[in-house]
Amino acid sequence: MADSINNSNKSNKKKETQTLLLGRYDVGKLLGHGTFAKVYHARNVKTGDSVAIKVIDKEKILKGGLIAHIKREISILRRVRHPNIVQLFEVMATKAKIFFVMEFVRGGELFNKVAKGRLKEEVARKYFQQLISAVGFCHARGVYHRDLKPENLLLDENGDLKVSDFGLSAVSDQIRQDGLFHTFCGTPAYVAPEVLARKGYDAAKVDIWSCGVILFVLMAGYLPFHDQNVMAMYKKIYKGEFRCPRWFSPDLTRLLIKLLDINPETRMTIPEIMENRWFKKGFKHVKFYIEDDKLCNVMDAEDDVGSVSDQSMSESESEIETRRRAATLPRPASLNAFDIISFSPGFDLSGLFDEGGEGERFVSGAPVPKIISKLEEIAKVVSFTVRKKDCRVSLEGSREGVKGPLTIAAEIFELTPSLVMVEVKKKGGNKEEYDEFCNRELKPGLQNLMREESESESAAVAAAAAAAAAADLELPPHLPSDSE
Repeated sequence: MADSINNSNKSNKKKETQTLLLGRYDVGKLLGHGTFAKVYHARNVKTGDSVAIKVIDKEKILKGGLIAHIKREISILRRVRHPNIVQLFEVMATKAKIFFVMEFVRGGELFNKVAKGRLKEEVARKYFQQLISAVGFCHARGVYHRDLKPENLLLDENGDLKVSDFGLSAVSDQIRQDGLFHTFCGTPAYVAPEVLARKGYDAAKVDIWSCGVILFVLMAGYLPFHDQNVMAMYKKIYKGEFRCPRWFSPDLTRLLIKLLDINPETRMTIPEIMENRWFKKGFKHVKFYIEDDKLCNVMDAEDDVGSVSDQSMSESESEIETRRRAATLPRPASLNAFDIISFSPGFDLSGLFDEGGEGERFVSGAPVPKIISKLEEIAKVVSFTVRKKDCRVSLEGSREGVKGPLTIAAEIFELTPSLVMVEVKKKGGNKEEYDEFCNRELKPGLQNLMREESESESAAVAAAAAAAAAADLELPPHLPSDSE
C-alpha cells in the first residue's frame, strides 16, 4: 500500500516537472494553434500571473526559411509596447522550441462579439479609438501591421482592445528605394485596393484602410465588400463599391467614405482621423510609461506626476517644502565598494559627467530633495513629464519618434551620509536627442548644483578610497592618496 502511494507521489511530481516550462511557467490548456506554432495558457509560478505562451517549432521554421521572420517579430513586439497592444514579456528557447511568453488576454477575440450582431455606436467608437491609438503608436515607430481584422483584435477583462498577431507586420527598413512595400499580404476582405494592384503601397495607408473595414463591420455586423466569389469581391474592393446602412449617422458615413477611399493619396491619415468629429467624441489620449520593464498607466501614478515649483514660493516657504520632502523621502540606496568600482573605472567619481558607458553620473553634497527639485525644474523648461518614486525620477518628452519619446531615468545613491551620486540613463528614445538634451539642459543644470558643493570632488575621492579600503582592494596608480 505504502509503495503504491509513493509511486503515485513520484508520478505526480514527474508530471508537475514535465509541465513546468524551464522551471518558471506551469503550462496549462491549449488555446489555439497554427502551421508553425501552438499557444498555451500558463501560470508564472513565482508571481501567480497568467500568461500565454506561443510555442514555435524550430525545425518547421528552419524548413520554411522563417528565421528572419521570427527575429523581426520579436524586434517589433519589443518596439511597440502600448496598453492596446498585446505585450511580449520574454523569449526563451531550447534546442527544439522557441517560446514567446506573452500577455494573456482573457476576453477573447473581438470577432466573437461582432459575430453575435452589430455593436452599439458608443461601444464601436471606443474600440475604434483604441485601435487607432495603437496603430498610430506603431506607425510612429516605423511598424506596420498589414493584417488588421477583428480576429487579431482581442479584449481584456476590462473590455479594452488589444492588437495581436504581428506575424505579417513590416518595419520601415524593408521599404524599397521607391519608398513603398511590395509584399502581397493580408486577409482578402480587409486588404486595400493598392495591395491588389501589386504595384507597391504605403503600408500606413493600407493599415488605415483595414481600420475602416473594421469600423464598418463593428457598426454594420457585416463586411462592406463581400461576395461568394473572391475575384468578384476583389473587383468591389478595387472600385470601392460599398453602401452604408441607414442606421449609420451622417458623421460616421462621411468618416467611412474617407477611410475607404480607393486613392491612398487622399485617404485619411492618423492625425486627420483623430481630429474627426465622430472620432473625437469621448476620446481620451492613452497616457502611459515604462518602468522596471513594465507598462504603467498614468492614472495609476497621478500622485507622482508633476511637482510644486520652488520658484513660485518665498524663500522660507521653499525651505519648509525642502524639509517636508526630506522628511517624506526614504533614504537613498547605499553603494558599497564593488558598486563604486563597477560604476566608474579607476574610482573617477569627480563632479564631472562620465562620458563613457551607458550612464552618466555626478557626485553632490546637495540634499536629495534639492536634486529632485532641480531635475523637475529642468524638465519644466523643456515641457517634459516628471514621475517620481522614492529616490528615482523619470523625465519623459512628448515628441514621438521611431523609438518613442525620449525617456530619461535618474536615480540617487548614497556614497556617505553627506554625499550622494546621481546616475542618469536613457531609457527610451533617440540617442542624438538624448545627447542634445544632456548637453543643453541636464548637464548645465546639474553642474550648478555641484558648484554649490565645493567639497564634492575631494569627498568623492575619499569615499572611493574608503570603499576600497573596506573591500581590501588596491587603489589604482592615478588615484591620489591622502599625502598628495
